[in-house]
Amino acid sequence: MKLNIIAVGQKMPVWIAAGFDEYAKRMPREAMINLIELKPEKRATGKTAEQIKTAERDRIIAALPKDSTIWALDEHGEQLTTVALAQHFNDWQSAGRDTCFIIGGADGLHEDIKQRGNKLFALSKLTLPHGMVRVLLAEQLYRAWSITQNHPYHRE
Repeated sequence: MKLNIIAVGQKMPVWIAAGFDEYAKRMPREAMINLIELKPEKRATGKTAEQIKTAERDRIIAALPKDSTIWALDEHGEQLTTVALAQHFNDWQSAGRDTCFIIGGADGLHEDIKQRGNKLFALSKLTLPHGMVRVLLAEQLYRAWSITQNHPYHRE
């Protein structure tokens, strides 16, 4: 099983990349996290937010791995506990399907992506910087995996 994170946005600060890499490298080979960074649409071109989301939608769809479970990250999505995320992690492993998490650009995700997803998921009710979302998501995936393995990283 592979965990893919498709994120609109490139050229993150060094500390974002280091934080993401720290948790990604902790994952076992059978549950690797793969980051796919997509170029955001230029905002200085006079395009509307909807036009920008449409262009980014097309890039996201082109990057989606075939036959993946899709979780679209959105502020209006369902929030889960880490233990509940670990239960989903077990389901993904049992099904043997890759799971893809989609982080939109500054204007969010196009409605088509939200509809295409198997789950609309929110990490928090807080508005988070997109780079920080990568780090938090990678950490929570590592924590979920650690719960499934009875690893001491997660303490209740």
